[in-house]
Amino acid sequence: MATKAAAPLWRAPFNSMANIAGGLLPSALLLLVQRLGIAAVFFMSGRTKVDGWLTVNDTAFELFRSEYALPLVKPEFAAYAATYSEHLFPLLLVLGLFTRVSATALIVMTAIIEIFVYPDAWPTHLSWAGLLLPLIALGGGKISLDRILKIP
Repeated sequence: MATKAAAPLWRAPFNSMANIAGGLLPSALLLLVQRLGIAAVFFMSGRTKVDGWLTVNDTAFELFRSEYALPLVKPEFAAYAATYSEHLFPLLLVLGLFTRVSATALIVMTAIIEIFVYPDAWPTHLSWAGLLLPLIALGGGKISLDRILKIP
């Protein structure tokens, strides 16, 4: 009969810290913070592209004609699509509604930005992906409308 070896003494403080953190930071809270954090990034970006509530401004159109120019996509279409996406999907993330779909849309947007617009900004885009990928994998968590409505 094999006996379980005792954990080295130096691990005790780390085990205690892990147990405390696990109790204070349940996955539902972590997913909520991830949803709110990444939603704020995209929503604030979307707000810079509009006047009033949702009128895409001339500055946004000019950005998509020059700095944000995408291959095979008309600048006007890209400006509308990006601006409305930066409003809709963050709102859904805050609510925890269609979390996986919203996070997927935003990670696709992130990939497009990384590949075609700002390829040197990969550290920023990687941090966005770090918030979005768990939402795609795990959903909105217990504190979400997805949970209440039983949306996977």
